[in-house]
Amino acid sequence: MKTIIEPFRIKSVEPLRMTTRGEREELLKAADYNLFSLKSDDVLIDLLTDSGTSAMSTRQWAGVMRGDESYAGSPSFFRFEAAVRELMPFKHIIPTHQGRAAEKILFTICGGEGMVIPNNTHFDTTRANVEATSAEAVNLIKPEGLDPQLEAPFKGDMDLGALEARLKTQSNRIPVVMITVTNNSGGGQPVSMANIRGAKEVCKKFNKPLFLDACRFAENAWFIKQREAGYADKSIKEIVREMFSYADGMTMSAKKDALVNMGGWLALNDDTWAMEARNLLILTEGFPTYGGLSGRDLEAIAVGLEEVIEEDYLEYRITSTAYLGDALTQMGVPIVRPTGGHAIYIDARAMLPHIPVANYPGQALAVELYLAGGIRGCEIGTVMFGRQADGSEVPADMDLVRLAIPRRVYTQSHVDYVIECFAELNAGKDRIKGCRIAWEPPALRHFTAKFAMVA
Repeated sequence: MKTIIEPFRIKSVEPLRMTTRGEREELLKAADYNLFSLKSDDVLIDLLTDSGTSAMSTRQWAGVMRGDESYAGSPSFFRFEAAVRELMPFKHIIPTHQGRAAEKILFTICGGEGMVIPNNTHFDTTRANVEATSAEAVNLIKPEGLDPQLEAPFKGDMDLGALEARLKTQSNRIPVVMITVTNNSGGGQPVSMANIRGAKEVCKKFNKPLFLDACRFAENAWFIKQREAGYADKSIKEIVREMFSYADGMTMSAKKDALVNMGGWLALNDDTWAMEARNLLILTEGFPTYGGLSGRDLEAIAVGLEEVIEEDYLEYRITSTAYLGDALTQMGVPIVRPTGGHAIYIDARAMLPHIPVANYPGQALAVELYLAGGIRGCEIGTVMFGRQADGSEVPADMDLVRLAIPRRVYTQSHVDYVIECFAELNAGKDRIKGCRIAWEPPALRHFTAKFAMVA
């Protein structure tokens, strides 16, 4: 059948509050035009993030009731550990309350002044945690990853030539190499198995560990199965295990592809780093067998890791995202092509060429989308990445608006509503005005900055 249905039934529902455009105008003013500052009750369709916004299954809720809250040695931890190791066979698996906590621990161990951390593209908290140690976060995306309209199967790939050149000249300053799968800041684009394998070969030549920022590992594995030669007949589990076989460690936000609302982990093979990580974990998160999580969270993650690699789920997930992307493309809205797994990324610079980068076209478009239909997206561009560690501002590689789709939450009619809102928005796009930053914090400004619209 051509119709891709949700591979689940809805057992519990949550009401949505409708708002008028006039109400939304007042709500935006009160929030200083920062969508993070809106109350979620005032958002009709929330595409701000896919992190922690999944709907859990009946099996996961049953696991919540099974959760054991013992401070040390809980059976829930050992079920969690076994589920992680079934897919990601690392020696040490250290739970954290979410992915950024794993990043904080890792870069506290290996970062520091003078250090350089290469990645295909750092996301916001990853970059911030690197820079918080006074290390430098360097993006080494392949050139095609910076062309929003280029149709290529693996635009999330790292530039292996650039990586090797860096290692030749800065080996003593590079403690670890990272690859983000899928590449969130680069449009949710997947990374090929060949690229992960090639990165491992380069790292091995210079005796450097390779880590994966792996919060969307299952979606990445699905793209490998669909697009990369030699993987069509392999199971998702086989592909996932091969991906991690090339890595020496990983950071994970379980709030994405473990289908839960809270959780994460740091996994690695190095005994010394693991000892240091557990010491930091006890100081900042909790005992190594719960790491800032309750036993019920650990149980929900264990079940989620089984459900996320089901092919019926992944086909629905990727196809429903593409449904939105294809509809926007057909109406002439420029998006990052091909569509990614967890989100659609609108190319705000291309859609609003009359707004200079200095007036943040991505933020302006996100504001207008909320005004048009109560839909909340997220700017991924110069607001998020333009502020440099030295306080200067440099335009981001792209100014995008991300429509991140929560897992197992919205139906096709919700997506059709988003499409209808974009049709109205696109028809009047020449009237959209830019914005400026009226106040900003010293780091991660996109979360709390205050904006004013340009007259």
